[in-house]
Amino acid sequence: MDIEQVEMKSLGFCGTCKESFKLLLTWKKIFFQIILALILPLSLIFLTYEQASNFLFTRIMGDTINLDHISKGTRSYDVISRRISSEWLSYWVIKIFYFTFVLVFSLLSTAAVTYTVASIYARRDIAFRIVMSVVPKVWKRLVITFICTYLAFFLYNTAFVIFLVIWMSLLVQTSAGLPSLIIVSIVYLLGFAYLNVVWQLTSVVSVLENYKGFKAMRKSKELIKGKFWLGFFVLVFPGLVMVGIEVGFLILVINLNVVGVLVVRVLLGFLFVVLNLIAILYALVIEAVLYFVCKSYHNEVVDRPSLTTHLSREYNNDFSGTGSPKDVQMSDVNNV
Repeated sequence: MDIEQVEMKSLGFCGTCKESFKLLLTWKKIFFQIILALILPLSLIFLTYEQASNFLFTRIMGDTINLDHISKGTRSYDVISRRISSEWLSYWVIKIFYFTFVLVFSLLSTAAVTYTVASIYARRDIAFRIVMSVVPKVWKRLVITFICTYLAFFLYNTAFVIFLVIWMSLLVQTSAGLPSLIIVSIVYLLGFAYLNVVWQLTSVVSVLENYKGFKAMRKSKELIKGKFWLGFFVLVFPGLVMVGIEVGFLILVINLNVVGVLVVRVLLGFLFVVLNLIAILYALVIEAVLYFVCKSYHNEVVDRPSLTTHLSREYNNDFSGTGSPKDVQMSDVNNV
């Protein structure tokens, strides 16, 4: 690895962020190719979706307001009513297309970046064509894992909604109403943050180990023991940066209505696209680095020969070195 396992084991927030940034700078060529092939389409749809969605929703609200002032049964009422129905259809088609597109390219990008980081740590020869040949092979595992994590989030949020319904029915007017809501809300937010960290690491586990679905979530849960707060902060950091980029894009590019600033808006739009590309890539790299930090923390040796062998046999690539594919998953440093 770029740093020894003992050093990686003790990496904190700053160390993990620094290690991720160093990988981006050192291997900028392969990461740039991944950006162009996978992350650029993801970033463009991510930034343009809000504009299209807001435009349609504004038109729908405007037509709905106009409809309230027109008598039913008139020709104008029928025309606007049909237009609203068409606009709602377009709105939901765009929404479905957006989420499908984001899901596909998010999973593909995760697979590509995770495999690249693992190959770098294994000191294997890495090329863009090899990375892209690996992506389809891990696609099925990632989709199953996503469905299972989505189900876990759905059940978790459903339980909270059920509590809110019970609280409003039985406790809202009692002396225990407010304290119970505050306590349960805090527990909910902590649990939601925990599930998010598990989910982020689960994707990496599904790429690098022979786990998928709930088994991958269980493995991720084991890995973050003792490293939850590190995982929380290093994963929230790029997320906050992306939120800031999206807000800046909406304010300075989409909602900037000053006359004669088209060139400025174009330049700002280009800047925000580039920043968003870097932020997404950095978030994916830091997920993979966090995985290796957690593996080292739990004394699960990730030595170069076994990691090389595992990657090669798992994805049918040429390799050199010996070892069992299982060596990369569960090896105690004290037994080596």
